[in-house]
Amino acid sequence: MCGIFGLILKPGSKYPEDTIEKVLRKIAVLSESRGKDSSGIAFRNTSEHAIHVIKGDIPIRELLKSSVFEGELNKAIVSYEKGNGFAAFGHARLVTNGSQLQEVNNQPVLKGDMIVIHNGIIVNVDELWENHTSLKREYSIDTEIIPALIRDELNQSSDLVSSLNKAFAKLTGTFSVAMMFRDLNQFVLTTNNGSLYYITDNANFILFASEAYFLEQLKQDKSFKEFNSQIDIHQIKPDTGIVISLKSLQINPFSLNKESIEIPKELCPVSFKLEKHLLDNVKSKNEVVIDPSVYINRGEEGHLFSLLEYNIDAVRNLNRCTKCLLPETFPFIEYDHQGVCNYCNNYKPKNQPKGLNELETLVEPYRRKDDKPDCIVPFSGGRDSTYTLHIVKEELGLNPIAFTYDWGMVTDLARRNIARVCGKLGVENIIVSADIRWKRDNIKKNVSAWLKNPALGMIPLFMAGDKYFFYYCNQVKKQTGIDLNIWGINYLENTEFKTGFARLAPKFDKKRIYSLSLENQLKLFGFVGGNILKSPGYINQSVFDSLGSFAARYIAPKKDYYHLFDYYRWDENEINDLISNKYHWETAIDTKSTWRIGDGTASFYNYIYYTVAGFSENDTFRSNQIREGMLDRETALKLCEEDNMPRYETLRWYLQIIGLDFKDVISIVNKIPKLYIK
Repeated sequence: MCGIFGLILKPGSKYPEDTIEKVLRKIAVLSESRGKDSSGIAFRNTSEHAIHVIKGDIPIRELLKSSVFEGELNKAIVSYEKGNGFAAFGHARLVTNGSQLQEVNNQPVLKGDMIVIHNGIIVNVDELWENHTSLKREYSIDTEIIPALIRDELNQSSDLVSSLNKAFAKLTGTFSVAMMFRDLNQFVLTTNNGSLYYITDNANFILFASEAYFLEQLKQDKSFKEFNSQIDIHQIKPDTGIVISLKSLQINPFSLNKESIEIPKELCPVSFKLEKHLLDNVKSKNEVVIDPSVYINRGEEGHLFSLLEYNIDAVRNLNRCTKCLLPETFPFIEYDHQGVCNYCNNYKPKNQPKGLNELETLVEPYRRKDDKPDCIVPFSGGRDSTYTLHIVKEELGLNPIAFTYDWGMVTDLARRNIARVCGKLGVENIIVSADIRWKRDNIKKNVSAWLKNPALGMIPLFMAGDKYFFYYCNQVKKQTGIDLNIWGINYLENTEFKTGFARLAPKFDKKRIYSLSLENQLKLFGFVGGNILKSPGYINQSVFDSLGSFAARYIAPKKDYYHLFDYYRWDENEINDLISNKYHWETAIDTKSTWRIGDGTASFYNYIYYTVAGFSENDTFRSNQIREGMLDRETALKLCEEDNMPRYETLRWYLQIIGLDFKDVISIVNKIPKLYIK
């Protein structure tokens, strides 16, 4: 979920001062794509017997510009030039739990005699604190439990690896960890999903990062000329780690959860003292990072909860297709003499897969024999992408990397489920993090413009920022050298009405649900342009972001990719059983459905559609299930009415996180003329 990096130099090695600085800065900046919410870095200064930690709620680029960073870096280099070693490691954070506005939640995390940086999420953190009452919890961040457990084990053993194994065996989720000790001359790198790489000459230096691509880029940079650019990049495989001696730079590998060699603690003659330097960004003080499943209480907020409409009686009076659930308010809908809609009459069954054997044959040329990753699986954390990752790893036997694009609307619940799955499968998760504050500000501006002139056809603009998923997936393919990617797009999720409200007639013969003909692309631009004239607020900083998203989704070519559900039958019960029983998925508190629960924006746009038009994407999804013979109409209608109930907790979180007043927004939505009330 974050970027971690570090540089360790052996005492007595002779690297120029400017080389050390340039390499450290370069690897830090490269790591920023993993997270821009906050950052931190630690220097081990042997001359002073001190570890200096700098951190704050600012991107790593800003931290590198600070005078504090300059000062501590220079002091650490002076110590190195006196014959001491050099050790610096840092973190570019994507906030998951624990607000970045509280410095104790930013990394490196200091706990007792340990300094830790952690990429991933520990999902059983609350349970661990409850079960270990002798340990004192001080922060909100999940990372704190790692040094707490390790130090507790170290106090009872002289074997460092045994202590690490016992502590990490208790964790559920994902972790790639770097740790330094005030009282030990050892440095530890370990991971349970393989999101950790390093390069070394086995004599003078070790450089590590969250992605192999960062190290590859660094090797090609002129700042690396003093190092050996021909050396290989090593992955720390899932459930393994290395212990590095800070005196000799000797590397000792070990395995987690298995019998491993004993590595005794190497005590420092003098324990290092800790010094913190805090850097703050006053612009971020209104940032909201708390997950809706944790902090919203309907009882305490009854005055807001009561604002939500659920006009079920009026909606039930709508004329609907006699075969599916689509109502008379659905764009371009027509009924024949039997009351069956044109969407049913033109529907061609889609859940008729070709067979997994055919997909196995197609992916065989991409399969690697050297144990390196050979497939990218776009992984939103939703149920379909989870199932796809499972099939790719467990059934196809490929070695995938899960790719996630976090544009600011991925909830903590989704992140925790991503951690559960990747940790269980031992799959590396590459996350590209947008400038989340900027993205959320874009959403705020577009929602505000929409509220001045509500048009249902403009609602997709709220989600435009997430379409860069396609663009960054291609970037990750290039960076990793992997051609193949397998998507978990579900054809039953086709939401034709979203462009229908923009006056685009349905195309029943389109190949993919995201396909849009040139004619319809032009019509869409005309519709959007007309609405911009009516509400000029749409002309804001997000325009180019939205245009880029449109191009990434509809125009950019897509190659070397397959859709799992072209070859494997989609079955909701089978998928729900897998995510629940094998991966122990966390579900939302405001809906019984497992669909869209990790998407922070879905609750808002579905509330608008249902309140104004009397249906939402839940109706189209259940209607497609009827057409495929998966559900009878009565069952589908009952499920749909449950699915369409307002999701208060997620709605509240969404509006608060983009900085809009819940009461004001919901009041405006409720006043929009209903399409089902004449």
